[in-house]
Amino acid sequence: MRRTGTTRRGAFTATGAIAMGAVLAGCGDGTGPQEGSARADAATTAEQAAARAEKTLRTGAAGTSRELLARYEQVVRAYPATAAGLSPLRDAVRAHAKALAPDGGKTLVFSRTRATDAAGALKELAAAERRTADAHTATLLNAPPELARLLASIAAAGAAHAYLLTELAKETSS
Repeated sequence: MRRTGTTRRGAFTATGAIAMGAVLAGCGDGTGPQEGSARADAATTAEQAAARAEKTLRTGAAGTSRELLARYEQVVRAYPATAAGLSPLRDAVRAHAKALAPDGGKTLVFSRTRATDAAGALKELAAAERRTADAHTATLLNAPPELARLLASIAAAGAAHAYLLTELAKETSS
């Protein structure tokens, strides 16, 4: 037989339903039309500030990647024999720069490499990859989640590139 009357479970269910109805209806929040508008304005201002901050971080990170891309171009021009080994890495760096700044940005030009041979140029390029990866890692600490994931991925790729460039420099010097 079923028990009749009010049970604790029934009382909690009814109380929860009433509270949920009040929340969904917007009753009892104490804000008038003006207070709600002020909150909306503050939220819009905060969103705009966050968007500006993200754009600044993206612009800086994209510039760092474009600098690295310019170094790749410089090494390939100075030592054409390295083009086959550097081409996939250079293409990845180009894709990273594009992902960070889809609008492109200005291309940077550097003076000639200081290395006197291809192995030295590859070692310099590996060091530049490490610096770029470190810069992206430092930037991701202040980035919003989506940009932080992108920067972490690019930094990891940069660390792998540095390793590959170091190995390529060893093979080239042999």
